[in-house]
Amino acid sequence: MDLLRFATAGSVDDGKSTLIGRMLYDSKSIFSDQLESIEKTSRERGDEYTDLALLTDGLRAEREQGITIDVAYRYFSTPKRKFIIADTPGHIQYTRNMVTGASTADAAIVLVDARKGLSEQSRRHTFLVSLLQVPHLILAINKMDLVDWSEEVYESIRSEFVDFAAKLDISDLTVIPVSALQGDNVVDASANMPWYKGSTLLHHLETVHIASDRNLVDVRFPVQYVIRPHQSSHHDYRGYAGQVCGGVLRVGDEVVVLPSGMPTRIAAIYAPSGPVESAFAPMSVTICLEDDVDVSRGDMICRQNNRPTVAQDIDAMICWMGSTPLQPGQRLAIKHTTRNARALVQELQYELNINTLHRNSAAVDLKLNEIGRVRLRTTMPLLADEYRRNRQTGGFVLIDEANNNTVAAGMIVNAN
Repeated sequence: MDLLRFATAGSVDDGKSTLIGRMLYDSKSIFSDQLESIEKTSRERGDEYTDLALLTDGLRAEREQGITIDVAYRYFSTPKRKFIIADTPGHIQYTRNMVTGASTADAAIVLVDARKGLSEQSRRHTFLVSLLQVPHLILAINKMDLVDWSEEVYESIRSEFVDFAAKLDISDLTVIPVSALQGDNVVDASANMPWYKGSTLLHHLETVHIASDRNLVDVRFPVQYVIRPHQSSHHDYRGYAGQVCGGVLRVGDEVVVLPSGMPTRIAAIYAPSGPVESAFAPMSVTICLEDDVDVSRGDMICRQNNRPTVAQDIDAMICWMGSTPLQPGQRLAIKHTTRNARALVQELQYELNINTLHRNSAAVDLKLNEIGRVRLRTTMPLLADEYRRNRQTGGFVLIDEANNNTVAAGMIVNAN
């Protein structure tokens, strides 16, 4: 059974948490004590109905204000697929939390209130989904019960959104009208919208094809840990553990270890269940090599004629998450795959207005939640690909060494 990670996005009060709660409830994926707890909390607050949003909004401030602040992760499964949900906040000041939740997603659900249509935040989050190269986008036009299940309202919002999405890099778009509060078209098909002939939201999530989203061409295996047990039963064992970030590795394949460039062959591959003949993204495995090559954490195993770029000069789009602005000349730590280095911000090329998509080349800094393109110089070469080619080897985070806080998420545009 495969795994689908998806994130919710959209403006405040568009119903993201309620949608997830409804999905969990109607798919019978919550325990009876959880249901009793949210029923009790709803009664104590004087709600006229059981507020399913309480399933994901767990912080006291979230429940008091009826908003999502932090990213809430929930796990459930159906007979067809396992799911990890990232419920992300809608407020503009929590844009960084939305980026965090969507950065590893296979699909994103952007909710729109049918009464209000596309909002500034709807467009902002759609742009971020595009920037993060999330392969599948679902527009859920919510609260259809409050517009009398109108097909005209649905078509108007759908048409406007399709026109906006055409300006972005979105490869797969699906539009579904729903009522998260009442459950229409979430898990079960709605009798109130007979004009809609498409699938329900859960059915679409169960059946959307994600296998081809993985890069199975470029072999990328960043070494995370060297396994060298000091035991008589494994006297000569040396394995290299990590997660396959791209391509397919097979026993007997000729490979090269970067940055040294030493060639060798794969002698064995071990998955958690035991020896396997091949491994592919996103499997976590241990690889044994035929030759005694010097390999350590941060190195990468790849093909001889298909290597990532070994680069210290990086052009990247970043979402700034720090409380103090980013400025040229700043020094930060960078974490890229399993490799750590330090980076100098050589240049801020422009700040991107994610409402208008205008590039402000006159910007002198990047403030909290702003997005821009920067040029970095690293102290150690990175083994990198463009983000659009590989999200794992093309993504990185920047860390403030003074307090160890993550201050930026980055997507490599060009490396040399």
